[in-house]
Amino acid sequence: MTAMWDYPDDVNTTDTGMVGYDVEATDGSIGKVDEASNDAGSQYLVVDTGFWIFGKKRLIPAGVVQRVDDHDEKVYVSMTKDQVKDAPDFDDAHRTDRDDSYDYYEPYGRV
Repeated sequence: MTAMWDYPDDVNTTDTGMVGYDVEATDGSIGKVDEASNDAGSQYLVVDTGFWIFGKKRLIPAGVVQRVDDHDEKVYVSMTKDQVKDAPDFDDAHRTDRDDSYDYYEPYGRV
């Protein structure tokens, strides 16, 4: 397993659900957390990058989370807005089992 698919040790995610939090990329706001996985070795965020029905859901690994601000309900990530936009599309019908979802994991390195 690699650290890419686990939240960094110094990021506190135990007291928060993060769903609905704004996502702040290194160059500005990019969307909201639509889903957050806490499964060991397979932790990720699904970021909704748009408005209403026009939004795109993107899967990003938990290892890019720099900090979580529960007071302001923001998640800060070490990716640019373009990097988040270029992340793999997330499809609710196609979950993230590594054996079945290579396309999700391949851009970040297979673990």
